[in-house]
Amino acid sequence: MTIYIRQHTIFPEEFPESWASDWGEDEFGLWMALTYKGVRQAFRWCEPGTFLMGSPEDEPERDDDELQHQVTLTKGFWIANAAVTQGLWQIIMRNNPSTFIGDENPVENISWEDAQAFIAKMNGMKAELKLCLPTESQWEYACRAGTTTPFSWGEQIHSSLVNFEGRRERTVAVKELPCNDWGLYQMHGNVWEWCQDWYGHYPTEPVIDPQGPESGGRRVLRGGSWISDGRYCRSADRYRSDPSYRDDAIGFRLARGQ
Repeated sequence: MTIYIRQHTIFPEEFPESWASDWGEDEFGLWMALTYKGVRQAFRWCEPGTFLMGSPEDEPERDDDELQHQVTLTKGFWIANAAVTQGLWQIIMRNNPSTFIGDENPVENISWEDAQAFIAKMNGMKAELKLCLPTESQWEYACRAGTTTPFSWGEQIHSSLVNFEGRRERTVAVKELPCNDWGLYQMHGNVWEWCQDWYGHYPTEPVIDPQGPESGGRRVLRGGSWISDGRYCRSADRYRSDPSYRDDAIGFRLARGQ
């Protein structure tokens, strides 16, 4: 069964917002950008919708924790068009923990706790930003961009579309490979991306605006990385780790809260 309903022409209440340096609409939808000390981060608007989260039982190389279930997101949200770059991290945090150096490459060696410290510092400078990590359901909804296949472009993974399996031996610039149909770059591969949620079992019934378990021991990671096998780069794949864990295959992507 295929379920995907996206409500069109649902504009956010405030567009553009006061913090935006530039904004517009293109073939992928609405966007706004923040520019701070010459470093720019764009965000894409994801409209409310209903989709099937997880994977069907016949999807190749699926895991047991990917129980397919219906999710409805009643509110639209903004999500960064790419992972946080080293350039943006350095201008805010005044350091660079990354192994693979490059201003346009994703910052890595980032724990969930590190991401929260970065977000708190940015929100402290501009409270109206309301930055956060995406929830796991928001992340998958944005990654799929209306698709139901293992990857946002179809059934098979390819190195022209994803940085995976160590083929490039390092991370690449966050916009080096093609974006998905909602204008989001490298939701598959390059670096794992932290989500806000604690890791836990999926529900068996349809859910509305899920936030994940109230507590837990590990936080969710999504998307696979430059060193991951292709199976871990699928839209439905789930990984988890201790909130303090760091690795040169782990970064994060910003979202905006309500």
